[in-house]
Order: sequence, then C-alpha cells, then structure tokens
Amino acid sequence: MAERSIPLIDHRHHSARPTVPAHAAVPDGLLADRRGRPLRDLRISVTDRCNFRCSYCMPKEVFDKQHRFLPHSELLSFEEITRLARLFTLHGVKKLRLTGGEPLLRKGLEQLIEQLAELRTPDGEPLDITLTTNASLLARKAAALQAAGLKRVTVSLDALDDAVFRRMNDVDFPVADVLAGIEAAVAVGLAPIKVNMVVKRGVNDQEIVPMARFFRDNFAGKVVLRFIEYMDVGITNGWRMDEVLPSAQVVERIHAVFPLRALDPTQIGETAERWGYVDNAAGEQREIGVISSVTNAFCGDCNRARLSTEGKLYLCLFASRGHDLRSLLRDAAGYTDAQIAAAIGLVWQGRDDRYSELRGSAAGEAAAAAKVEMSYIGG
Repeated sequence: MAERSIPLIDHRHHSARPTVPAHAAVPDGLLADRRGRPLRDLRISVTDRCNFRCSYCMPKEVFDKQHRFLPHSELLSFEEITRLARLFTLHGVKKLRLTGGEPLLRKGLEQLIEQLAELRTPDGEPLDITLTTNASLLARKAAALQAAGLKRVTVSLDALDDAVFRRMNDVDFPVADVLAGIEAAVAVGLAPIKVNMVVKRGVNDQEIVPMARFFRDNFAGKVVLRFIEYMDVGITNGWRMDEVLPSAQVVERIHAVFPLRALDPTQIGETAERWGYVDNAAGEQREIGVISSVTNAFCGDCNRARLSTEGKLYLCLFASRGHDLRSLLRDAAGYTDAQIAAAIGLVWQGRDDRYSELRGSAAGEAAAAAKVEMSYIGG
C-alpha cells in the first residue's frame, strides 16, 4: 500500500499586514462585522507545540521529528499578548481562552494568566479567562493556574477505554492521567469543567454512552461532557464526511439509555446545544452538550476571533489567511494602542466568514483547499 501524502500549507508566513487608519476612532465596544456579529470571544494560541499526535489535529506523519516549530523569538511575548488582549476588550471581548498546541507546554504560563487576570472591560468587569488542554500536565499545574487567576478549563478526552485513547493520542498516553488532571482541576475550583470528545465514526463512537455514563455519575455535576462532530479543520487530517457522526445520532444513542430533555442556551453565540438528564434530582445540573459544526452550522452567531502563537489574527476556525498584528506591535514606527485598536476594528468590520454554511458549495470547496490547521490557531 502506498504511503499517504498529506500536504501542509505553512500559514505562519501566509498573512496580510493590517491597515492602520489615518484617524483612529475611540472603540465603543459596539464593533460588528459585515453580518452584524459582535466581537466577544478571543482564543489565544500560546504555543504551536503539543505532546499528543491526535490524527484529527496533529497527525504524526506530518508533525514528525523533522517538523520545524516556531522558535521562541517568533512567539508573542506575554506582554505582547496582554497588550493585544487589552485592546480587544475595548472592542467588546469579554472572554479569553488560552489554547495551543498544548498551552501547558508554554513555560511560565501562570505569569501570563496573572497579567490577563488584571485586565478589565470598559465597564470594570474582570474577563472570563479559560484554557483548553489535553490535561497531560493538569494534575501538577491545576493549583498554580487557579491561583494565577484562571477561571475554568476545558479538557479534550476522546475515549474512556485506555486502548482506544492511546491509539487516538498516538503517543501511548494513558487515560488515567487525564482523569487525574480533571480531578485536580475540580478540587481547586476550576469548574464547571467542560470535557470535549471529538466523535469519529468507526474509531471511537462506541465510547459515546460509556463517556456519558461516567461523567453523569461522577464529579457531582461539576463536569459537562460535550460531543463534537469530527470537523474538516485544516487539510492534514484526511477528513471524510462518512467519518462524521451527526450530533443528532449522538443524542439518540444517549437518550436511549439516559432520557434527555432539551435545555435553553445560556448565551448568544453558544456553540453547544445543551441537553439535560430527565432524572436529575432537584438542584442538580447534570447535562451534556453537542457541537454540530458540520451538520448544523452556527456561523450566524459566531462572535469569536483567534490569535495565533506569533500574532496572526484569524476570523474563523476554517480561515485561510491571517492578519499580522505582531508586525504592528514590533514596527519601528511605534504604533500607539489607539492605532492598533483601530486596525483590529477595520479587520473585524470587514469579516464575512461563514465556511460551515458554505461547506459543499463551490465557494466552500475553494476555501477548503487552504484552510489553516487547528493545531496552529487552537480549537
């Protein structure tokens, strides 16, 4: 059998320098894109490195020992990240999510969290600071992260069966260590914790009900399990539509064992459809969520932007081109906060991204040829 050849477009050098307006208007927090969507959520990738090699994100045949990761000098410093985060809050951002790669591999991450925790919205409110992790290092770092100001964590876990999980992370990492990380996070108050399971038909879909049962019966309702449809993010994961298990079928499988009822969304732009267990006792809030970005696009309410490890701003998880904010931060001209904030505003005002709505169309297929990798900008 011939070896599978997977192309990799290096988006680290595929970006445009944002325009700095001649006259910088004062941000009013009411920024909207071309479809009227506000900017509320900023995902910040702090490293392009990961210690897992999940096939749907960083397949080992691409991200091997020869792969060149970014040198430290090219990464945004903690001070640069904090400066940009502060400017994004002026445009309405209320939530920051630290991602990777695996963010806990970034040395001194607690120092960044401390800096971000000091930021406030124009109304004086603290930001909601969260982090997505594979939890491989969470047991030893949970207490320090919470003390630094982290509010919550989201953990990626694709199976409870140890053999299945080891195959999926492709580095032989045991599921017991991930569960220990979740336990440590609950113990220090980083809750409610979200556990994300990417469902791939024929690979781990047999784990749906065992995962639901485990997190329903453990952690006293402080962990919410969410099932994510296997997405066509990037071009290295060999995505095929026949490997997608629609969220509706996930709900059906769980409902057949543990009856569910639909719950209302908690906020505008929420990606997960919420389902509560019918037999919840009074006061309990045990539930699951399903994220249907393939079968039920939620582009219409998307209020998220993504900042790559070295300062490229992406307006969609499926984008093909970024906007180089680092070039403004480090320009010899010494751009002011007002000028950079105005440049960010122009970028968002021009946004018209809606890939999930276009998937399968001619326009969607054209965009699919050069999508950025999830491991580069975070999920």
